[in-house]
Amino acid sequence: MESSAEKLRGLRITSLDEDDDETVVPHQPLPGPAAAAADYEDDDEDEEEEAEVTLGVLKKPKCPGFLLRHLFPSKAGGIPAWLDPVNLPSGKSSCCGFCGEPLQFVLQIYAPIEDNAAAFHRTLFVFMCPSMACLLRDQHEQWQHKHGSPCRSVKVFRCQLPRTNAFYSTEPPKHDGSDKPLCPGAPVCHWCGTWKGDKICSSCKKARYCSEKHQALHWRTGHKNDCLQLISSSDASKSVLTAIGKVPASTSWPEFEIETDFEGTFDSDSCDENNSKSLVMHRHGKPDAMTQSWMDQFEADADNKCWASFQERVSRAPNQVLRYCREPNAKPLWALSSGCPSNADIPSCSSCKGPLCYEFQIMPQLLYYLGVGNQPDSLDWATIAVYTCQGSCDQSVSYKEEFAWVQLYPTTTTMR
Repeated sequence: MESSAEKLRGLRITSLDEDDDETVVPHQPLPGPAAAAADYEDDDEDEEEEAEVTLGVLKKPKCPGFLLRHLFPSKAGGIPAWLDPVNLPSGKSSCCGFCGEPLQFVLQIYAPIEDNAAAFHRTLFVFMCPSMACLLRDQHEQWQHKHGSPCRSVKVFRCQLPRTNAFYSTEPPKHDGSDKPLCPGAPVCHWCGTWKGDKICSSCKKARYCSEKHQALHWRTGHKNDCLQLISSSDASKSVLTAIGKVPASTSWPEFEIETDFEGTFDSDSCDENNSKSLVMHRHGKPDAMTQSWMDQFEADADNKCWASFQERVSRAPNQVLRYCREPNAKPLWALSSGCPSNADIPSCSSCKGPLCYEFQIMPQLLYYLGVGNQPDSLDWATIAVYTCQGSCDQSVSYKEEFAWVQLYPTTTTMR
């Protein structure tokens, strides 16, 4: 017989239909406290009313050009559209704290703060090591912040700019093809397209890399021939230069744009609210006989109650990959009661030492869209909650590291 924890693990949503007809508004900045508060008609009547959550769902980009940095996109997969394109994170900041490999881009959300002039433009970037072994170590290390700076395999960076800056026009984008950034960005790695290309190929002096590993990978997968052509040709073939600038598709996860809508717009009447156990879904239908049997056998412990509540909430919009709410009373939607942080477990801002607040969480459904498999060493998580500086401090460094709390399924932590 399977343990209760194993049953919980087996019921994770792993497959979703992409045919979703929900109406969403693309490329809208995620709402700050002022915007969300305006949506309440009777806000004063109930001070304990739950904060409005904005959901993020993924759509294939209608045009890749819409996800460029000067259009301030929210996106997942592909390569980051850096807000400050020059002063990128580098050194150890760009690498996994355990294996030392460059981190892979997960997603970014454009979330300006209305009443903060320094955060007129504001984007949060999430990166992760693709190794599940590193994520398991990360999940243990996150408890150790009181004893120094823990190693992390999941990193979040916040970048913000005032309206008048060196990179973008003070006028909003027209989205008619005429929008252009004011200056080029720093050269990035020709292998991953993500991190600053501090290392230069010693032969052709053209290709750039963020690490020796990416230089070796690029050399083995085609740059060896391109490099020889560049050296032998005084007139550096345009086709070769173009090939160098392309990022190999296999080095990044599939690219999607993130579209948003308030959670309240989804029809919760379709859910059987009188029986939360029936809301555990593998796709969009009701649970099969085996799933229902498992649910009926669950003991009424805290994890099971939390899991049922999690599934009831998620079932209102099963394809959600992101939950965003920066309201003062906002809290993450935890999948399990175990492994949740207390207030004391959340560190202070690494830049200004002020308090952090919860801002958004990444749902496990994202794994499906990124094409992550179900192998023993594949990435997996219950949820990842991101906490950011409450005052969104404006320190000298362009990319300030924030804090991510990883919650894994109980069998993940016990089986490995």
